[in-house]
Amino acid sequence: MNETLDNFLGGRIKLVQPSEGYRAGIDPIFLAASIHPKSQDRILDVGSGGGISCISLAVRCPNAEIIGLEIQPDLVEMAQTNIRENNLENRVKILKGDLESPPPLVVENSFDHVMTNPPYFEEKRVKISPVLGRAQANTETVDLGTWIKCCLKFLKPKGIFTMIHRTERLSEICAHLGTKVGDLVIYPLWPTANKPARRVIIQGRKNTGGEPRLARGLILHGEMEKYTPEAEAVLRHAEPIVL
Repeated sequence: MNETLDNFLGGRIKLVQPSEGYRAGIDPIFLAASIHPKSQDRILDVGSGGGISCISLAVRCPNAEIIGLEIQPDLVEMAQTNIRENNLENRVKILKGDLESPPPLVVENSFDHVMTNPPYFEEKRVKISPVLGRAQANTETVDLGTWIKCCLKFLKPKGIFTMIHRTERLSEICAHLGTKVGDLVIYPLWPTANKPARRVIIQGRKNTGGEPRLARGLILHGEMEKYTPEAEAVLRHAEPIVL
């Protein structure tokens, strides 16, 4: 497999990635930026890919300990390489496994946070990429309802669930969360001030009953398609997102 070495978070992180196949974009960074763990919290990243969410969260939060769950063996191996390259072996682990039949370290009701950046597209609605890794990363092999159900199963009661996904699937996500997650915050990521949001971060707390809230969100690009200062703060300077 041909690989590239790429900088993220203004050079704070170096990641090996496949030159073809799944390559991390900005979504995993925004996902990780929205997690605010307390000391001793256990964090699970479902569908961790090459490890960018896990690693960027660990860099921003020096006390965070994170387990990533990934089904593609090539990406697991790559994530493990990236963990070593960033000297995070003591705080980040990537496990190969299926979320419906997880490895022994991934136990029901045992995590304070579950974060996830799942495949965005239903197989029946998208042309499948001929590149296997990219197809599997972008196209559901497990339906969204099952994915959410498994994520919630791993969470402790009152644990925090966080997902980034396409806006067009927001109603479906909310239906699957149902009454199982309360205090729900929907945080739009606007491409520019004049364009509709294509991505949203969804965050809520398991087994609580608070009302949902639509947050102001974040505008990504300003003039000349440059990142806004607020987006730059997250993407280059490892600043958190406060939902």
